[in-house]
Amino acid sequence: MFITLEGPEGSGKTTHIPLLAEFLRQQGYAVLTTREPGGTAIGNQVRAILTNLENTAMQPRTETLLFLAARAQLVEEVIRPALAKGMVVLSDRYADSTLAYQGYGHGVSLEELRTLLRFATGGLCPDCTILLDLDAGVGLRRKTQCGEWNRLDAYALAFHQRVRQGYLELAAEQPQRWKILDASQSLDVVQSALRQVVLDILRASSTLV
Repeated sequence: MFITLEGPEGSGKTTHIPLLAEFLRQQGYAVLTTREPGGTAIGNQVRAILTNLENTAMQPRTETLLFLAARAQLVEEVIRPALAKGMVVLSDRYADSTLAYQGYGHGVSLEELRTLLRFATGGLCPDCTILLDLDAGVGLRRKTQCGEWNRLDAYALAFHQRVRQGYLELAAEQPQRWKILDASQSLDVVQSALRQVVLDILRASSTLV
């Protein structure tokens, strides 16, 4: 089972995934967690380039291709082997981030991006995507408070607002795959909702086998 968490900056994906993974392990599931960009030795090198605040000259197409390169490595080296073993894979971001950030955020053609995504992922789609929805301004304030700030965080607020709207539109297009949670609530409330959503999905999947 391949489950991805998406959302604007500061929505809490990175905080929630290890908590969710540990809970699922306690329920008897074999779980692998990963993140984008990164998750592999090659992907982590790409991540360093993408997040470096000094790389202000990076063009949207360059940014897009770097994300896709890291994702292609992650899919083949980590995600597909784990799925083949029957593991639950929880990913902090995946292909929808490209559509939201480079597509809605930068204005790169969604049609072209979808073609590139099929190539980069080999057509691998998540079984479920959970959107941790949060006002863009609130999310950016969270990021500044926790002291983690990178090149993408530094884009204008209007960019991040477009990203959030993009996520909502993507979710509306495929309601059968997406679940939306209000990430403005407390950590405990959001984590509890996440656990319930994922357990429901896993249990439903096991009854279909």
